[in-house]
Amino acid sequence: MTIDDPARPDTAEAPTTPDAAAASGGGKGTWSALRPLVLRLHFYAGVLIAPFLLIAAASGLLYALSFQAEKVVYAHELEVPVGDKVLPLSQQVHAATKVNPNGTVTAVWPSAEDGATTRVLMADPDVEEGKSLAVFVDPYTAEVRGQLPSYGGSGALPLRTWIDELHRDLHLGDLGRNYSELAASWLWVIALGGLALWIGRKRKNRRALLVPERGPKSRRRTLSWHGTVGLWAVTGLVLLSATGLTWSRYAGENIGAVQDQLGGATPTVSATLEGAAGGSSEHEGHGGGHQAPAAKGPDVGIDRIVEAARAEGIEGKTSVVLPSEGKGYVVKETDTQFPVHLDSVAVDPADGAVMDELRFADYPVLAQLTRFGIDAHTGVFLGLFNQLALAALALSLILLILWGYRMWWLRRPGRPVARGAWRKVPATMLLPLLAATALVGWFVPMLGISLLAFLVVDLALGLVARARSRA
Repeated sequence: MTIDDPARPDTAEAPTTPDAAAASGGGKGTWSALRPLVLRLHFYAGVLIAPFLLIAAASGLLYALSFQAEKVVYAHELEVPVGDKVLPLSQQVHAATKVNPNGTVTAVWPSAEDGATTRVLMADPDVEEGKSLAVFVDPYTAEVRGQLPSYGGSGALPLRTWIDELHRDLHLGDLGRNYSELAASWLWVIALGGLALWIGRKRKNRRALLVPERGPKSRRRTLSWHGTVGLWAVTGLVLLSATGLTWSRYAGENIGAVQDQLGGATPTVSATLEGAAGGSSEHEGHGGGHQAPAAKGPDVGIDRIVEAARAEGIEGKTSVVLPSEGKGYVVKETDTQFPVHLDSVAVDPADGAVMDELRFADYPVLAQLTRFGIDAHTGVFLGLFNQLALAALALSLILLILWGYRMWWLRRPGRPVARGAWRKVPATMLLPLLAATALVGWFVPMLGISLLAFLVVDLALGLVARARSRA
């Protein structure tokens, strides 16, 4: 993760073994040919893309901390004194509908543990599109504890939703999503490029690779902290980049297409009633943005539906999605703690018979990995540990960027590797590299477009500098 600049060499370092010297670029191998090109790309990307990464890291840090903040801010809605007996779920839903008769119940999240409220999710005309109104009900007394907008499968409440939208699009809608996709597109390039530069650097011993140097403040010590922290964080940063791209606007479409081609699409339980038009159910058990009208017809009631699902092993933290026209109930586990419990069943509202079931173990491996990656990125895979790990990664990225800019400032007026570094790369390496770059640039459009812009700007600066030297 090194924003390096060899225009002026660092303070002298102790000589290394011949093998180490060759690995650091002192030899005539592949790395010595590629290093100037990697260094120049890392420098420019680090300087120009770092502001977007800094915003993403700072907002990501806030998001990682928002899970615990949510429990404090909304304690009244989320927690109740433990009572003697949990009331029937239908009675709790009835209490919610009495408080908000204009809302349409779309899903119910039964209380998953002692002292937790039940969430009754409603489609409400006064709630922003894509979100639901969550009515919090005391499962022991049916007292309504409050109503709040809720978003997504994790049930984000207003505080976390606001931070999530800040991280995703700066509250600018689709236009703002370009910033986060640009940051995610370059994060893995900058991280892996920095890793290569740091590992290939001359050093006295192996300890300097893993542990930052001590001593007086200097550019060399800043570089040591920048390199070692980047080394420890690189795996997490690359995973954040990859999972973030999965739901980006442009690269996300390409990733989804490849996933479908490989048979890794996420399956859904079929909730279509016999004789009804339509295919498999689109229910996701989120409750967020599900605006379909409630189905009309025979209904044995939500309590019988939950009993039928429990008989099929659907237990613990669950979501009950109410039937829409031509569909049955969908009851699914929503426990993302490892080992995850994400099985689901579809139940016929007329008689409580299970129509279809889907076990998470039966998901394609690629779909399972995708689910794990997205849940880890959003901080729900391993609970508090996941959130602390995200916070640590976000903080490390902030420090890496600040250290990078500090090194750039301390080295002024030095400049990066001289232009034309690509000409030093042998044709046998350059042609495959250009082909791979073009392919990646097409697959990750924000990376390809911005890289092309870098090249145009760099060429223009070179022409201006050449004209001035001749004047």
